[in-house]
Amino acid sequence: MPDPNMMSVHLEGNPRLADFRLARHLLEGQCGDATLGGDQEFLKADESGDGVTILFMGAAPAYFIQDGDHVHPLKFGINSVGRLPDNSVIIRDECVSRRHCAIVVHKDGSCELHDVASKNGTVLNGSRILHPTRITPGDTITLCSRNIKFLRQSES
Repeated sequence: MPDPNMMSVHLEGNPRLADFRLARHLLEGQCGDATLGGDQEFLKADESGDGVTILFMGAAPAYFIQDGDHVHPLKFGINSVGRLPDNSVIIRDECVSRRHCAIVVHKDGSCELHDVASKNGTVLNGSRILHPTRITPGDTITLCSRNIKFLRQSES
């Protein structure tokens, strides 16, 4: 099931609609069912043949985006970033696209940054991304002239 924040109704009549839909399709293709399912891990059935067991792993890794003084926690699965109020991460800047990019947090703790056909592109550590790109804590994501940090809460 597609992430409701990644629907393309905000682009009806816009020439970038096809680009956005392709980017959304590629984004969803990068996410397996377990990632999109949230905080679940699917285990092999035991030998008794009881079927698949689902282990609930608890909270997502403590990843977040820091935009100046604002801290935005991220969840497992797709985290949409843009200026529309229904994004997972809202960036209040007219230069930022309504749906600018997405950060995918996989169940194994790895993360990817996807540009979703934004008008001005998404830059990671000074280089514009052209395809899904792995991100690690400390990376700087630039949306127009806005620099935001991708971080992980330190474990103590």
